[in-house]
Amino acid sequence: MASTVRVHGPCGQRALILTSLAVPLTGWAVHAVSLHRKLAAAHRKLADRRDPLTGLLGRNGYTAKARQITGRYGHHALVAMVDLDHFKQINDGQPGGHAAGDRVLAVTAQRLTAWAGSHGAVGRLGGDEFAVTVRIGAGRREPRLAQLAALLAQPVQLDDGVWVDVSASIGAACPDVIGTTDLSALQRAADAAMYAGKHTGRPVLADRSHATVPSINGRRAGRPGTDILGAAA
Repeated sequence: MASTVRVHGPCGQRALILTSLAVPLTGWAVHAVSLHRKLAAAHRKLADRRDPLTGLLGRNGYTAKARQITGRYGHHALVAMVDLDHFKQINDGQPGGHAAGDRVLAVTAQRLTAWAGSHGAVGRLGGDEFAVTVRIGAGRREPRLAQLAALLAQPVQLDDGVWVDVSASIGAACPDVIGTTDLSALQRAADAAMYAGKHTGRPVLADRSHATVPSINGRRAGRPGTDILGAAA
């Protein structure tokens, strides 16, 4: 026997209307949740994307991990900006050309990773520019930065057996000195400190004056890679 659905009176009609509306709304809700999950997964995949040459975290992945470190360790965190000195001469002046530069970048990445340890964040921001965020107590900052400078100044052996002299400029900033755990502010101060010690082989630990240097996107105004539109390399 065929079943029959009866609707009695206005109340029954309203219930039927609400039910008919709820079905597509439920479908859209499920679709929205699914879309949100897919977008979140895509975002995580983007954040985890690594630089193909060095294997280091890209800008997004580094930023996410660095913020976790500064948020968790506060005044015991240290943010460092690192530029290789005279890198263009290595790229242009060696027989291997860009292959020589690539080798130096890869070795630098290995050294930074070894120095930072498994709990640190190391990223390649672009070109020969790197950033590191680690947990280091106040009493160990200067000796650890000196250790990093010495490590990065060791010659690099190229694939053809030739040794290349390298060095790096290093600037660092700490929340207790700068007065904030904001990663952009710390990177801005570290970048200014790095520029203050450019080509000296001496790491510079930022003070409050470095935090006031004009910047674009957290980078010292006027350095390569910044422009009036606010883009940074």
